[in-house]
Amino acid sequence: MEEPVWNEWQRPGPTPAQRRRDIGITAIVLLCAVEATVLINSMGAFAFGRAPGLREQLAWVLALSLPLVVRRRYPLAVMLVVSAVFIAAQWRQVGDNLVPSAILFLAIFTVGAWERNRVLARWSRIGVIVAMFLWLGFNLVRALIGPKGEFEDAAGPMDPVLASVLYGLEFNVFFFLFAYVVGEMAWTAARRRAQLEFQAEELRRSQEQNTRGAIAAERMRIARDLHDVVAHHVSVMGIQAGAARRVLDSDPALARDALKTVEQTARTAINELRGLLGVLRADAETDSKAAPSLDDLPELLDNARAAGLEVSHGVYGDVRDVPSAVALSAYRVVQEALTNVVKHADAKHVEVRMRFLDSALEVEITDDGRGLSASGGAGFGLVGMRERLAVHGGSLEAGPRRDAGYLVRASLPTEEKA
Repeated sequence: MEEPVWNEWQRPGPTPAQRRRDIGITAIVLLCAVEATVLINSMGAFAFGRAPGLREQLAWVLALSLPLVVRRRYPLAVMLVVSAVFIAAQWRQVGDNLVPSAILFLAIFTVGAWERNRVLARWSRIGVIVAMFLWLGFNLVRALIGPKGEFEDAAGPMDPVLASVLYGLEFNVFFFLFAYVVGEMAWTAARRRAQLEFQAEELRRSQEQNTRGAIAAERMRIARDLHDVVAHHVSVMGIQAGAARRVLDSDPALARDALKTVEQTARTAINELRGLLGVLRADAETDSKAAPSLDDLPELLDNARAAGLEVSHGVYGDVRDVPSAVALSAYRVVQEALTNVVKHADAKHVEVRMRFLDSALEVEITDDGRGLSASGGAGFGLVGMRERLAVHGGSLEAGPRRDAGYLVRASLPTEEKA
């Protein structure tokens, strides 16, 4: 997925839920406008000193409010219509000026937050704001050249007319600047959300790809290990079969023992192959190193000690030979667990226990560290362990311990199936 050019990003249109919300907002604004108009007419406190009839005022607030229904779908058109109706309503000197100003604010804000053409959004808002200030200047000039208003309670140090002009200018500067800035902030926030969603999707895809790669690599390693084990069994079968052929006539009993060995070896090899998951890559590189076994565990423990860990090791139950593939998988589990303890657990002590049960081999690795995942945070270690144990129908238990540290316990069946 190609990353968008965020400076040229265009906000998607409103969702059906947002369109329905606009209808609700318009209804609320209209109700507030009607209520404010009725109350102001009832008090006689008109914004411009006088006003047309109540019905005409209600028609003006209706004309101002209704465009908000499509404000997010057509933000520029709504702002232009509301601006024109706002000036016309002031020309007619409607009684209320508070709710119409709020409607104009919402229209200017919506262009900043939703207009997809950012150049048009910027200059159209600037044009409307300039037009509003020209209208304000026209009204101020008309007020200055007209009859002076009465300021009976004026007590400040400034001329009341000048103070009135400055108050109107400062209020409108703040009003329009705030509408402009808030709209830009809403657009920027929407773009940042889109960036975060894109990055989250990219991260999810990357994690899925890394997980698939880790699983594939682990399966290839399993394939190489099984190759070593099966090659040993097939070699034994070949030698025993050749011996049986040579002594078949002269020593039938010896030939029978050799064939029995071939049978047992073949059964063991089949059982080890039966647990293989999926299709493993047949062209994996040949591993020249002999597959490790349980006899190689002391070397792993010494490596952990060399890394600064205190290592305890215990073997429980009746020690016996186990299938080579099972021994290899047990070794790999211990290797993976110890590696992650050294890298991520910040532990001082680790204990490795091996239990020979009646029909299974169980290995358990516990530490006194921070209780971090044996996967090293990415999940690949646990995935590899489970893949490896599933080959033999085994199980894995892994997680933080109740008091402190982390536990990895693997159980591998050792009984051969007929």
